[in-house]
Amino acid sequence: MRLRHAGGETVHLGYCTNVHPAEDLAGILAQLDTYAVPVRAALGSDRLGLGLWLAAPVAAELAADPATRRRLRGELDARGLEVVTLNGFPYAAFQAPVVKGDVYHPDWTTEPRLAYTLDLARVLADLLPDDAARGSISTLPLAWRTPWDATRSSAARHRLDRLAAGLAAVERETGRRIRVGFEPEPGCLVENTKQSVAILSGVDSDRLGVCVDLAHLACAWEEPAEAFARLRAAGLPVVKVQVSAALEAADPVGSADALRRWVEPRFLHQTRGGGCAAAADPADPAHAADDLDAALDARLPGPWRVHYHVPLHAPPEPPLESTLPVLRAALRALYAGPDAGCDHLDVETYTWGVLPEARRPRTDAELAVGIAAELAFARDELVALGLSPVAQSTEPSEVAA
Repeated sequence: MRLRHAGGETVHLGYCTNVHPAEDLAGILAQLDTYAVPVRAALGSDRLGLGLWLAAPVAAELAADPATRRRLRGELDARGLEVVTLNGFPYAAFQAPVVKGDVYHPDWTTEPRLAYTLDLARVLADLLPDDAARGSISTLPLAWRTPWDATRSSAARHRLDRLAAGLAAVERETGRRIRVGFEPEPGCLVENTKQSVAILSGVDSDRLGVCVDLAHLACAWEEPAEAFARLRAAGLPVVKVQVSAALEAADPVGSADALRRWVEPRFLHQTRGGGCAAAADPADPAHAADDLDAALDARLPGPWRVHYHVPLHAPPEPPLESTLPVLRAALRALYAGPDAGCDHLDVETYTWGVLPEARRPRTDAELAVGIAAELAFARDELVALGLSPVAQSTEPSEVAA
C-alpha cells in the first residue's frame, strides 16, 4: 500500500514475508498466492507492498540471472504486488524448528554477509517499481555482542566500507539507489540508538543508516521522539521502520504463569527490565536476560518488555500487554510533522507460528486474515496522523513486460 504524507512524500507500507518458510523461487511464488494475494483482497487494495525475505541461496540465484529477476518482477506485477524493501537480517532457515542465536550468523565480520547483502541489492534494483524513489534492505546490527574485540570491529568496518562501494556500483549500473539499514536489536552489539550513533558514526550516510524496529525500540526502553532526534543529529538516516509491538508485563512476578505460556523453542525472546535504559550496558544481567525463560528463572526486576513480536491488532490478554503506546508515539514522531520521517514501513510479525496455541492461526487462510488485520491497523494509525491512501494502477510495468 502507498500513502501520501501531508508534506507530499510517498510512504510505502507492506508486510514482511519472513513469517513464511519458503527459501526457493518456486516456494516464494507459491507463498504469494497462498498469503499475499488473499491479504491484498482482504484489504481491498489495488496494490500490496511486500518486505520480501530472500534466503541467501535464492538471493544468489536471482543476482546471477537477470532473466530470473525479470520473471520474479513479472510474477509480482501480475498479482498486484510490489517490493521496495527486502529483509536481509536472517541469512537462511528463519522458520526452522530452532533458530535462536543462529539468526546472527554470518555476521558483518564475515565475507558471506557482505556477499549476501550485495546480492540483495542487485535483486532489489530490478524489483523496484519504476516510480519508486529508492529501495531499502534491513540487516543485523553488525553482530551479537559477544565475542567482540578490536580485530572484529576492524573487519566489520572494512566490510561496511565495501558495502557502501558496492551499493554505489549498483546505482551506477542500474540507476536505482539502494540503502541498507542496520537494525538495533536486544543482545546485539548495537541494541539502541545511543549505540547506533557510537558505533555507526562515520559510515557513508548516503547509502547506510538505521532500520528502526519499534518492538526493539520499546525493549530498549527508549522514548521514540528522543531516539529519532538522536539519529538525525548524528546524520544517520532512518532507512526503514519495522512496525511491530513487543510483549510487556508491568508485574512480571504476578504475571509469571501468563508469561510462561509465551516461552517457546524457536526464537530468542530477549527480556529487558525498565532499568536497562539508564544502564551503561543494556544487556547487564542485573536487568536483562537473553531469553524469556532465563528472565523468569532469574526473577529480573520489573516491569519487563520482551522481544516477542505480538500481532498489532490483537494485544495479549491481561495481565500482559503490548507496547502499542510506544508504536503510536514513534509514528507520531515520524509523521505528525511537516516531513515524513521515513518512506519505507514494514509490518514484521514473524512469530505467528509460535504464538501461544490459543492465539496461533490454524490454517493458511487464518494467517492471511491476521496479516491483513495488522496491515489495516497500521494503515489506520497512519491515516489518523493525516496520511492519505494512494490509488495505484495494477497494470504490469514495462520492465515486467
